[in-house]
Amino acid sequence: MEVFNDYLNSIENIEHRKKTQEVLSWVTNRFPNLTPKMAWNQPMFTDHGTFIIGFSVAKQHLAVAPEKLTLDKFSNEIIKAGYEHGKMLVRLPFTNEIPFQLLEKIIEFNIKDKASCTTFWRK
Repeated sequence: MEVFNDYLNSIENIEHRKKTQEVLSWVTNRFPNLTPKMAWNQPMFTDHGTFIIGFSVAKQHLAVAPEKLTLDKFSNEIIKAGYEHGKMLVRLPFTNEIPFQLLEKIIEFNIKDKASCTTFWRK
């Protein structure tokens, strides 16, 4: 988690910082084999050098970026859970609870689906 300290400290809204830290800590603890790293000015997690999931803070939400293929696969579940998404990210409003069960499914899918991936992004 140390790798995220500067990023977390740059989040001015204390409640947004706490919620972001909660999510990053959860991923770190739930998936200890993933490598936490900062890239493109955002926290992300990789597995054997391939991207699994990334996060970024916007004014009113925490953005979750799992890659388009994964987002498309889980689109209905995301909508059913009451969250909005675009082509590349899910918006988790800071006023809502974090859908940890859904995040877990998304991360587990990416880990399994990209097990033999040799590039950072899917091709």
